[in-house]
Amino acid sequence: MSVPDGRGSMLAQPLKPPSAGRIAAYLGLFLLGIVVGVAGALVQGAWFPGGLLLALAGAAGLFYGGSRATGSRAGAVAPAAGWVVTVVLLTASRPEGDFLFGAGGGSYLFLLGGMALSVICATLGQGRRPGGDGVRLGK
Repeated sequence: MSVPDGRGSMLAQPLKPPSAGRIAAYLGLFLLGIVVGVAGALVQGAWFPGGLLLALAGAAGLFYGGSRATGSRAGAVAPAAGWVVTVVLLTASRPEGDFLFGAGGGSYLFLLGGMALSVICATLGQGRRPGGDGVRLGK
C-alpha cells in the first residue's frame, strides 16, 4: 500500500538511533536543568514573590527553549529531568537538620509550578509528525 503521491509506504518507519551531537545536546540541556534548579531554589526564597516568578520563568524558558532548539519533545524532557532531580534532592533534609527549602507556600509553588511547567513545555514541544507536511484539509 502506498501513499497517493508516491512517497513510499504508509507503514511506520523504524527510528534511527540519535546522533552523537543530539546526545551531547540532551546532556548539555540536562546539566543546564541542574543549574537552573539550583539557581531557582536560591532565588525563589530570597526575593518573594519576584524571585519565585523569576525562577519559574527561567525554568519555563529552559524547558521550552530546549524543545525548540532540538526540534523535539525530548529537548524539553532533558532539562526538566535535571531540574526535577536537583530540586527533589535539595528538598531532602540532612541528618544535621539542614535544608534549603523552608516549609512555606513559595517553596511548594516552586516545586509544583516547575513540575507543571515541565509537563506543559514537553506537551507543547515539537513532536514527530507522520507524513512530514501535516494534514491538509481541502484543496
